[in-house]
Amino acid sequence: MKFLVSGLVNIETTLRVEAFPIEYSPVRYPFGGVSSSVSGVGVNVAKALKALGDEPCFLSIVGDDEGGREALDALGRVGLETDHVLPLMAETARSVILYDGTGRRQIHVDLKDIQERRYPHEKFLDALRISQGDEKHLAAPPCTLAAILCNINFNRSLLPLAKRMGIPICSDVHVLSDPDDAYNADFMKAADILFLSDEGLWAPPAEAARELMDKYGCRIVVVGMGARGALLLEKGGNSLIQPAIITRLIVSTIGAGDALFASFVHYLFAGCGARDSLIRASAFASWKIGARGAAEGFLDADGIEALLVEAAAGLNPTEG
Repeated sequence: MKFLVSGLVNIETTLRVEAFPIEYSPVRYPFGGVSSSVSGVGVNVAKALKALGDEPCFLSIVGDDEGGREALDALGRVGLETDHVLPLMAETARSVILYDGTGRRQIHVDLKDIQERRYPHEKFLDALRISQGDEKHLAAPPCTLAAILCNINFNRSLLPLAKRMGIPICSDVHVLSDPDDAYNADFMKAADILFLSDEGLWAPPAEAARELMDKYGCRIVVVGMGARGALLLEKGGNSLIQPAIITRLIVSTIGAGDALFASFVHYLFAGCGARDSLIRASAFASWKIGARGAAEGFLDADGIEALLVEAAAGLNPTEG
């Protein structure tokens, strides 16, 4: 299946710590505890879809620097085309992630000046194989099943283009403490499928999901709740909670939400119902957090089905 994915690329450094809060020490030697990779929400989602057998067309902005070249090389090695990953900044975004033995993490992201950058509309339309100057082609349905537009500023002006073409939009706004959040409002208003975390919510997950659906008209809202699982709300239905599925030892929870999001979208557009999609996405995300990096630990579709057989006892969602 073909998806358009547009989101952040950054150079990620992970550091394993003994516990939070971190006790001061002038020097530490965490042997084997420091690693670096190419990550970012956009990369994580695209790699997850690729692992599941999809054909993601990936769009992003990187720096015209060593980090940008490292990112392009890494994307190419995993089979992602880089024609639409543009070196429009002086420096590539970077992140430092601290994680402990329980899977808790603390993320530090330096976006450089990416929030002031804009992704060229013609390149977006080119990614969908639609001519910008031909109005009749603009109205034609593209081959892309959905546009996964992460909540980074350079995607903001792409939302109305995708809407105009009738392409379903999927977006994850991550941590949200206000249903009227000004930064994320455009993404929530455009999203047919909306994901977010329960961290910092202004109301219990079921109430928050219902309020967002009523306010923004989303078709599906999913709230990731960490060890408590995930809540699903479909338009016209009741919310349900899919319990977390345990598949292997947790190393780091970084990227769990991205994995849940990407795999849910994959299974939904593959023809699974929303409930079945969330079950499979929960297994996918559970396996992923047995890896330390946000862009690591993705199983293929056959591997997920095998996990579901093993974890059959925990697959019954409860209605709320």
